[in-house]
Amino acid sequence: METTQAETGHPPPPAGGILDRALALVEFLRARCPWDAAQTPESLRPLLLEEAHEVVDAISSGDDAGLRDELGDLLLNLAFQVVLAEERGTFSREEVVAGLEQKMRRRHPHLYGMGEAEPWAAIKARERAERGEPGGLLDGIAAGMDPLLRAFRIQERVAGVGFDWPDPHGALEKVREEVEEVGHELGAADEERLEDELGDLLFSVVNLARLARVHPSNALARANAKFTRRFTALEDLARDRGTVLGSASLQELDALWDDVKRGEKR
Repeated sequence: METTQAETGHPPPPAGGILDRALALVEFLRARCPWDAAQTPESLRPLLLEEAHEVVDAISSGDDAGLRDELGDLLLNLAFQVVLAEERGTFSREEVVAGLEQKMRRRHPHLYGMGEAEPWAAIKARERAERGEPGGLLDGIAAGMDPLLRAFRIQERVAGVGFDWPDPHGALEKVREEVEEVGHELGAADEERLEDELGDLLFSVVNLARLARVHPSNALARANAKFTRRFTALEDLARDRGTVLGSASLQELDALWDDVKRGEKR
């Protein structure tokens, strides 16, 4: 005799592939858990962002076991959004996958026998025009995106129409120019102008990184990790030498910092 879901207490096996098990899991939880049943796309948004960051952390640390677990958590959040959309009747899981497949075919015409390879930016511009989106080149870049990544995307877009330095050296000169302008504003009392100039400096550094074929988010993540590692070592060294952080002079801290850096080289 066939056993029902209510009798087993487990979600039924999905009809599709293995990733469909995540969708079946969400459906099961929605039917049985008050917390899961109460969730909305808006309530889950912070968790979705948090899980995406945790995936990035696992990648950065080289933690494959952690990456496996964090990808599972992220997949759960993605599955939640799909199931909630199906409950609202706005779109289905089939439409999500079909839309992805169609987009990749359009953006890789040379792989699907649909034409010659085209620049990514040109394909995306044509897609925006076909959707009737505003004609501005920079329209459609998410306003809520991390500012560092948004600067990178803006520069990518304008580079697609030739508004770009021919090589990183021009961008490096622009960085130097912006550093000088920040220096001029440091002695002034106009905080708004200083903020503008610092913003220009950050924007120009992102541009330099892009032209040097280094993603600025990855570069900054490496710098954060390096500083964290070195400062942790500084704390350990200070403890060994009886130096109290907060009471030590800047000269003493600089000396500890230099010792940590020399230790890394050795």
